[in-house]
Amino acid sequence: MVAERSAKSVEIINHTRQLLTAGGYKSFSYADLAERVNIRKASIHHYFPGKADLVLTVVQDYRAEARAGMAATSQHFNDDALGELQGYINYWATCIRDNTSPFCICVMLAVELPTLPEEIAAEVSGHFNDLTQWLTSVLDKGVKRGVFALEDNIDHEARTIMATVHGAMITARALNQPEMFVKITQAMLNKLINKS
Repeated sequence: MVAERSAKSVEIINHTRQLLTAGGYKSFSYADLAERVNIRKASIHHYFPGKADLVLTVVQDYRAEARAGMAATSQHFNDDALGELQGYINYWATCIRDNTSPFCICVMLAVELPTLPEEIAAEVSGHFNDLTQWLTSVLDKGVKRGVFALEDNIDHEARTIMATVHGAMITARALNQPEMFVKITQAMLNKLINKS
């Protein structure tokens, strides 16, 4: 059973999530957080003894939210594989357009993977494994129903989708053009759809 979090620890987690999304693990310190949350650095240590503890909590929460989101998307579209993929893409398109969560935290942290504490690196890798498994199941469903025609095996196609979605996030951010995300991901979807 997970202990209920205090309002202040939730605030610290939320600000950490924003900082991770903006710049990754090395982009902030407890001094940055203390300023944002308006408490002393020592008080942050009371809630999270070290930065690795805090970031691990954020990534674990993020991973749990992502798994719940994938499950909810599958349930909502009820065996409509194209709808599931479109729902996944639309989620990120909205986040990017509205600037509510314009980047996947695990993508940002994956860049730093070799230098991250081991337990955080394992969670980041776990997120990509979760996503690959979900995309594989969606593609499998779509192939069996004749919705998708794949050029490669399902595992490879799932990883290609994942890389394309995350690459489109990077492109949208680099060019400051949120619409590029939709253009890139829609082109990818169009290639998957069975035209026969």
